[in-house]
Amino acid sequence: MIIEESTGNVYDDIHSNDADEMLIKAQLAAKIGEVIKRRRLTQVKVAELTGLPQPKVSAMLKGQFRGISESKMLECLAKLGRDVRIVVGPARPRSTPGHVALEING
Repeated sequence: MIIEESTGNVYDDIHSNDADEMLIKAQLAAKIGEVIKRRRLTQVKVAELTGLPQPKVSAMLKGQFRGISESKMLECLAKLGRDVRIVVGPARPRSTPGHVALEING
C-alpha cells in the first residue's frame, strides 16, 4: 500500500487544473453552510435571500459548485449578513508567482 502525504488541497492532490479555485469554492460553500445552520435557514429562505435557485443552493451545500462563481458565493455570504473583504498583498519579485488564498474569520 502506498500512502501519499496531502498537499493540504485535495483538488491539487488529484491534479485538478483548477485546484486553487476549487479549494476556495469549497471553503466558501462550507462557510455558507455554517451561516445557514447557525441562522436555522431553510434552503428556500436562502434562495430568497441570495437570489440563487433552491436547487443551486442544495447542490452548493453538497459540494457541487462548479456552476457557481466565486464572486456569486461571496455575494451570497454578504446577503446572508457576513462582511466580505478582498485584500491584495504587496508585489512579489517577478519570478515568484502570487497565489490566491482564503482567510475566513468567525
